[in-house]
Amino acid sequence: MEGHIVITGATGVIGSEVARRLIKSGRKVIVFARSPQTAASAVPGAAGYVRWDSDMKEGEWTASLEGAYAVIHLAGKPLLEGRWTEEHKVACYDSRINGTRAMVTAMSKLENKPQVFVSSSAIGYYGSFDRCDDTSPLTESAPPGVDFLAKICFDWEREAVPAEKLGVRVVLLRTGIVLSTRGGMLQKMMAPFSYFVGGPVGTGNQCLSWLHIDDEVAILLEALDNPAYHGPVNAVSPEPASMKEFATDLGLAMGRPSLLPVPKFAVQILMGEGADYAVKGQKVVPGFLLEHNFHFAWPNLQDALADLVERGI
Repeated sequence: MEGHIVITGATGVIGSEVARRLIKSGRKVIVFARSPQTAASAVPGAAGYVRWDSDMKEGEWTASLEGAYAVIHLAGKPLLEGRWTEEHKVACYDSRINGTRAMVTAMSKLENKPQVFVSSSAIGYYGSFDRCDDTSPLTESAPPGVDFLAKICFDWEREAVPAEKLGVRVVLLRTGIVLSTRGGMLQKMMAPFSYFVGGPVGTGNQCLSWLHIDDEVAILLEALDNPAYHGPVNAVSPEPASMKEFATDLGLAMGRPSLLPVPKFAVQILMGEGADYAVKGQKVVPGFLLEHNFHFAWPNLQDALADLVERGI
């Protein structure tokens, strides 16, 4: 097979939507997953389902990269789901660094290498801050932060960049908080709002750099075929918002009040050290996308939340 697109992380909220839209458009997709059977159920219609895990340095999966047009690499253990332990932190780190290293190493041995490598990263690259109103917006030229999430993102990208020396165009997609009712932060916050006990998490002053899932998918698809896309790309809306603004707009979208903030100590009970990141944020803007005239379908938070809640996506 030639000209196909390989996707890791295709059973996640973002990856499954990207895979579905590619398949619907008629492109050949091969899904790499720990369980090909689960992937086939989550993303029907792909050209193939191949067993792959971030710990698999070599194996039959490498043959599926031969002749691929592109690799979309989204796999990584969820960071903020569940309580943080040292074991959890190591697993989150290793799944990203080892998986990306294995992917680039496999590419180096191919006769017909992919043209494009879209490698997931995150705005955690820039570090975390307490307030939305006391920091300047960060573009792709901003330096990395110094906390644990920043280290993951920095090392993650460092493993992807060597693919450039192989003649592969590399896009480092620094994704913000992707909004979807099917997973992630929005899904978690909708539950208490449904019972009229919703509100902001923490002080409400932290900054959220968010993105409607439709725009996230559109950015990924643009990155595949637009040769101008390379290097770091902030995948966020042009309009960051505070957590307080987010909770208010979510309440409006759901027809519920936003009155009961979730204190940090409650988050700490559930997440331990991870609570420090859950109640902080980043004020990031999409410098690259704005310079390249990317059209955001949902630049306004209130409109985006209303659409997501109405459509249930």
